[in-house]
Amino acid sequence: MSRIEYLYRLTTAKAVSQQVTLIPGETSIVFLEQLSKSLSLDKDRLVSAYEKYAPYKEGNFVPETYSIPNGIGEEELILHLLRESDKKMEQLANEFHQQPDSEKWLQIVTKASVIQKEAASISDMPYVSSVIDNRMKKGMRLQMDGTLNYGEFSHQKVTARRIRTDFSPYNTYKYKGLPKYPVCNVSKEAIDAALNPARTDYLYFVRGKNGEHVYSSYFSTHHQNVVNATK
Repeated sequence: MSRIEYLYRLTTAKAVSQQVTLIPGETSIVFLEQLSKSLSLDKDRLVSAYEKYAPYKEGNFVPETYSIPNGIGEEELILHLLRESDKKMEQLANEFHQQPDSEKWLQIVTKASVIQKEAASISDMPYVSSVIDNRMKKGMRLQMDGTLNYGEFSHQKVTARRIRTDFSPYNTYKYKGLPKYPVCNVSKEAIDAALNPARTDYLYFVRGKNGEHVYSSYFSTHHQNVVNATK
């Protein structure tokens, strides 16, 4: 399919297009696997094109539903998704009064990606954001499992062995501060929480039996919350 034919299908041929949805918090490699299956495309070619054109390993796509013309090739698909995401990311940055191509914006998206992986709900996000800020201010490691759900590990349970043996820069149990780059693709709500954390002195949280996080400011209280969550 030529570029002209591709653009024509993209703008006029809705009847021969498919809908693909990227959910917030999903990693790009998992999304590419889904695209390969749903659109009958070659996964290796998708990954190769993504690595060729994406500015970062992760966090380049904006989660939403995209309309994809049937018959599109792997490289054109990646270019299309990146172009659409660039437009939407620029709109988000402008909405939050940020420069989309700045190092600061990359740090905001990176923080938002950790929030996206850790939060139990949208309303939970500002509290997770506050814990990140509070721990960093005290020079504490974040020690958040969600940062280890990067790439192909998106849906894998983080075990003690994994924490010990993962030496990637995403391991916030080993390294201080945020990862250098995002760990997943992020939503507007996560970016909002990254920029507007709740005002708390919380340093710890654990998921309770009801699925909601229980927060605390002291390790002794956190330890008891962990015990209660596992009873």
